[in-house]
Amino acid sequence: MVTIRDIAKKSGYSTATISRLFKGDESLSITSDTKNKIIVTAKSLGYDLTKIKTTLYKIAILFWISEEQLKKDVYYQHVKDDLKNYSKKANLDLIFISKNDGVKSIPDDITGFIAIGQLTKKELYYLNQKGYKGVIRGINPLPEHFDTVEPDFHEMARQAINYFINEGFTKIGFIGGNFFNLETGKEEIDSREYAFRYHLEKSGLLNEKYIFSQGSFTVDEGYQLTLKMKAELNEDMPEACFIPSDTIAAGVLQGCHELGINIPKDMAVISINDDDIAKFVAPPLTTFKIDIEEIAKTCVDLLSDQLVYSRDISKKTLIGAKLIVRKSFIPKEEV
Repeated sequence: MVTIRDIAKKSGYSTATISRLFKGDESLSITSDTKNKIIVTAKSLGYDLTKIKTTLYKIAILFWISEEQLKKDVYYQHVKDDLKNYSKKANLDLIFISKNDGVKSIPDDITGFIAIGQLTKKELYYLNQKGYKGVIRGINPLPEHFDTVEPDFHEMARQAINYFINEGFTKIGFIGGNFFNLETGKEEIDSREYAFRYHLEKSGLLNEKYIFSQGSFTVDEGYQLTLKMKAELNEDMPEACFIPSDTIAAGVLQGCHELGINIPKDMAVISINDDDIAKFVAPPLTTFKIDIEEIAKTCVDLLSDQLVYSRDISKKTLIGAKLIVRKSFIPKEEV
């Protein structure tokens, strides 16, 4: 077990100084360089950082999610809560900054940031010029400068399609929303739809007429797209649908219920997120569980790593997902 004495021996600082630092003694007067060297030494030796009571760094959570988005999609509230929890465990003091506040409102004592939501290249260039270390959760316009953490949507799409194919389905559809690109001011194909298209095309089963996507990721959008799909396809409906959000899927299920489409008998459904709503819709959703806690933890760990061990390269981490099987689709076997 690594002790304070071991850290003192390697770092060159006294056990008294290190002990006071780790206990969070506010009367201790040391430079930030000294503090960082002690922390780096402790981490390199494998010291349990949860034993350290002092705040290691102050970071900003750039929460570029509107109140409207929070109301429509509980996913982001879970992300926010888990970032608070894991930052506290990592002895990081954090402040939340909204899009309305802007990146220029970041206080001078901030050493790094975690961004949730879509930041522009201009905003990220500013952060880079200021010398901040950062992690982007999601789409990263400057991956050469900042770390990226995102769910592995390609793997989810690949698995969903293989599950459907194993059932003998050949008419496989998609119902989802679009990505609004702040740089172009236009709606574009979302990354989940792109992954779906890529893997379905590889299987030779891509058919444009079974793909319906527009607008935002809301219950109403899913409902309206289902009505549109039925109106355009009539009896030639897909045998299975991959839906990139439980929120949209809830609207799809309601639309199917009103149209007399039996899920999963007439159309199997796999969605993404495993939000609370997934358990309580009818039928309950078979969905890929995105581990929000793991995403938050990974964001915090990557930023902590950058702050302790400065590096010139950026990293990208993909977070896998587990299929939670409920009644909207029950696969015969694993893929």
